[in-house]
Amino acid sequence: MIQNLLTTSEAANYLGVSKAFLERDRWAGARVPFIKIGSRAVRYRLSDLHDYINKQVRLSTSEIA
Repeated sequence: MIQNLLTTSEAANYLGVSKAFLERDRWAGARVPFIKIGSRAVRYRLSDLHDYINKQVRLSTSEIA
């Protein structure tokens, strides 16, 4: 199955965060799943971004992630 792969900039735009947020996230342990292609190319699957968004749903601001 072929899936849409987004660049870091495209994924950041889709999530409504900065490109730097995703770069820091990869460096710190990657809560947002990514794919590394070759030695430099980083891509994000649209399905992984949807899953990440769904996992961020909270019922209270005091709820611990």
